[in-house]
Amino acid sequence: MPYIVYAVVVVLAGVIGLGFRGENRAQKYLPAAVISLCSFLTLIYLLWTFRWIEPDTVVRLINWQLPFAGMVAGIDPLSAFFLIPLLILAACCSLYGPRYFSGHPAGRSHWFFFGLLLSGMVMVLLARNGVLFILAWEIMSLSSFFLVITDKKNPPAMRAGWIYFVTAHIGTAFLLALFFLFAALSGSFDFVAWKGAQYGGGTADVLFIFALVAFGLKAGFIPFHVWLPLAHPSAPSHVSALMSGIMIKMGIYGLLRILTFIVPYHAWWGALLIALGGVSGVLGVLFAIGQHDIKRLLAYHSVENIGIILLGIGIGITGAAYGSNVIALFGFAGGLLHVLNHALFKGLLFLGAGAVIRQTGSGEIDNLGGLIKTMPRTALFFLVGSVAICGLPFFNGFISELLIYAAGITGAVHASSPALSIAGVAGIVSLALIGGLAAACFTKVFGIVFLGEPRTKTIGAPGDVPAPMVWAMALLAAFCIIIGMGSPFILPFLIRPALVLAGPAAEAVTDSITSLTMTVSVMLCSFVITAALVAGLVKVFLRKGRTVTRAATWDCGYSRPEPSMQYTASSFAAPIVDHFKIPLAAHKKILSDGKLFPGIAWSFHSEAEDWFLTRLYSPALELFDRLFASLRWFQNGKAGQYVLYIAITLFCLIVWKFFL
Repeated sequence: MPYIVYAVVVVLAGVIGLGFRGENRAQKYLPAAVISLCSFLTLIYLLWTFRWIEPDTVVRLINWQLPFAGMVAGIDPLSAFFLIPLLILAACCSLYGPRYFSGHPAGRSHWFFFGLLLSGMVMVLLARNGVLFILAWEIMSLSSFFLVITDKKNPPAMRAGWIYFVTAHIGTAFLLALFFLFAALSGSFDFVAWKGAQYGGGTADVLFIFALVAFGLKAGFIPFHVWLPLAHPSAPSHVSALMSGIMIKMGIYGLLRILTFIVPYHAWWGALLIALGGVSGVLGVLFAIGQHDIKRLLAYHSVENIGIILLGIGIGITGAAYGSNVIALFGFAGGLLHVLNHALFKGLLFLGAGAVIRQTGSGEIDNLGGLIKTMPRTALFFLVGSVAICGLPFFNGFISELLIYAAGITGAVHASSPALSIAGVAGIVSLALIGGLAAACFTKVFGIVFLGEPRTKTIGAPGDVPAPMVWAMALLAAFCIIIGMGSPFILPFLIRPALVLAGPAAEAVTDSITSLTMTVSVMLCSFVITAALVAGLVKVFLRKGRTVTRAATWDCGYSRPEPSMQYTASSFAAPIVDHFKIPLAAHKKILSDGKLFPGIAWSFHSEAEDWFLTRLYSPALELFDRLFASLRWFQNGKAGQYVLYIAITLFCLIVWKFFL
């Protein structure tokens, strides 16, 4: 375990020492190379030693003098599992970033904050003391804030950064309250004391609610998602991949870590998570369908996939609360595997979107088209990510959703309790609706961006992206296929962290997951081999004795189609948006010149409004701004007045201590 900590220190020291070096080519790429190499080596070591990680190995690294805190780090199968996608994305994004980000004036400081973000996330996973956890959490939040506002000349990016900053620190306030409550109940800030303490039913409920809000604001599920579709499009694409792929999962990790302290679980916790997961998944994908910017669309799909993870965790909690080890194990295993899978395919999709933006200069979906001809490698990898995120067979998203389906079906069919049946049916229905809508959304994205003809003559790709960016996407695409086709081989990395949550009693039913994944893998491999043989035989039979010629596609007698006649993203999504126009708060604007036939002055614009931001959060923030505007005289920047405040506070404390 100490080797992982040492690798983090090397990464941090490397970016601090190299991040502000000169402007020549080698020095600009050196910080990213250090981060990528250290992440790759640490990943190999972690995968090699994963099976020997004890349930909770704790090491006190430094005897520092911070009150109530110790430099206590540790690792168990749960934190080790979250380290895997973190290190994979760190290596790939560091490989991708220099060529994507070359020439940007903030390039040098960028890699400093990038390495700081990685180090903060790793220390969040390794921290075994509440104060150390909060410090690492703040490092993660602040460094990601500076990465979001990389383009300081872009007002929308600055606004998104400040919204993220405020949201993150509201979450930190709840986190402080949660940890101080744990410390008051257990008498210590060390996690080992929290795990051994006894919590009453009402106390455990309060702890769960505080944890749900504190970590939900980072995870970004509805209704705590408002910062996410603003911040992710504003950040550079490799940062968006890291934030969406793993940083928001720190919220999931924090919630799961708290759950290990407050066992046994209460059934209503699972019901609440299933409800939040269903709402987040369905509304997230609906909001995504109505978007016109490719990165904003992907950001809403992060909300959707966090909802899928919550479905798995919620079903797992419900199963554990009612004593069903099979349902608990399948639910937790599916949720955890989707953490890994989402990191891989969402990282791939954001890197693919970044490649499109780099080569065309636009992320507006309706302005793009036909890029498969000029960017074939990017198109292939984006297609892999699109199929994986839709949960289709042969790719990794299918396996994790299959486990959640198995948990839901087991609960709905074999459950001895009506509550388990309801939870199972709710999970199945939500997941099925999410999967269908996701398939429609990515059919739209891939079809509009990569197929057809370019819709705007001024926007075109001169060619595909440089080789390092292609390698980064290829590595993530390979992981998506390997996990999808070889799921039995990842079971050692999945069952042990699932048992941390489901409890030791669930170890007796681990063979059920092994049997399911082995059966599915054999069926998929058999199908691929059979389909390849049949296709080959059919091709040989059809071409035997015949001359193959090429001809133009039949165009219904119309020989001069224009790019403007193609489907746009809005027109493709219109039937779905119209069907769900109430939850989407969809708007249509038509401007005309009043003439019989449409002219240049005619325009059509559709928009899916995120009413959580426009109708709930924005009015609330404006109200707070008006209420506290009258107190701005209290903080006016005058040093003398601040010294007076300190003196008055000290005087009041002395009076309270000695005379009251």
